[in-house]
Amino acid sequence: MTTVFMDARFMQMALTLGQRGLGNVWPNPAVGCVLVKDNRVIARGWTQPGGRPHAEVHALTQAGSQAHGATAYVTLEPCAHHGKTGPCSEALVQAGIRRVVCATQDPDTRVSGKGFEILKQAGIEVTYNVLKDQADRDHIGFFSRITKGRPSVTLKLASSLDGRIATRTGDSRWITGPMARRAVHLMRARHDAILVGRNTVAQDDPDLSVRDLGLAHRSPVRVVLDSKLSLAATGRLASTAQDIPLWICHTGAPGSPDHWTDIGARPLTCAATVDGRLDISDVLKTLADQGITRLFVEGGGQVAASLLQAGLVDELALFSAGVAIGADGLPNLGAFGVEALGDAPRFTRKSITTLGPDVLTIWSPVQP
Repeated sequence: MTTVFMDARFMQMALTLGQRGLGNVWPNPAVGCVLVKDNRVIARGWTQPGGRPHAEVHALTQAGSQAHGATAYVTLEPCAHHGKTGPCSEALVQAGIRRVVCATQDPDTRVSGKGFEILKQAGIEVTYNVLKDQADRDHIGFFSRITKGRPSVTLKLASSLDGRIATRTGDSRWITGPMARRAVHLMRARHDAILVGRNTVAQDDPDLSVRDLGLAHRSPVRVVLDSKLSLAATGRLASTAQDIPLWICHTGAPGSPDHWTDIGARPLTCAATVDGRLDISDVLKTLADQGITRLFVEGGGQVAASLLQAGLVDELALFSAGVAIGADGLPNLGAFGVEALGDAPRFTRKSITTLGPDVLTIWSPVQP
């Protein structure tokens, strides 16, 4: 087998390992690492919960002295800066690694290119950009936080064939079936935080946890947009705030965050627009400042519209159910104010999956 084939094979393994950390390692990237010697895997590692130890250290610890002379397959450039732990690039050097194959470069200025340089100066052979496109997709949240100052945003919409999320009376459970709902829970587990608006909380009383998959421990931070802190600290979110983090984004006035902090929630003050609403761009910046890299947005229609209008959606997950509700139902998107079709946000379909009676379509925005 050729070196190119073997590099792709082992890098695919490293990427799959790295995905285990998605939603569970923020603010760090979810990296995978495979150590190979004589075409045999001798150790595997991935970024551990909370972000440490890093994937390389996890694998090197597993390999011990066998790491000497091995090839390391890593999904992101090994770090080069001293933080709470030493640089992974130096750990690879000290372990006697012979060759490093890397999927993509780290955009963090503390690392970018410096990790590779440490390896090269130690005489280690470095190969770049193996399965780069897939690695860039996996690391989109980390990259977005570093380069854009905001988390990557996945917007989830679940609606009827005619784009409605509830009947005129507000009845919305359940538009989609069990398979679609399980897919949503898996998506939740792979994101750092879930965001909803206050109306969604008031109408649906959600708990926004991960259920039915044995992954309750992977429930992400729950984020509620409540500009005036007008929601009562009751319901399922409030009752679970001690167990699953709950953050409330508000504009600072009027109202008091005391009734939320008393039950274990964390109020976050964000900027307001001229009409007193939360500035969605500043909300994302605030979440990034708290370490969030991957954000899953579940509702409601006005929140979704504001994100789309501002061009802040990186991926749209549309669940369509085989039911028609009619024009008097609640639409899945709030008003855009679009007058010309040429000004409407456009998306390219990436994939389509059948989930029992429902269909999941993944879309990515068309760049202007």
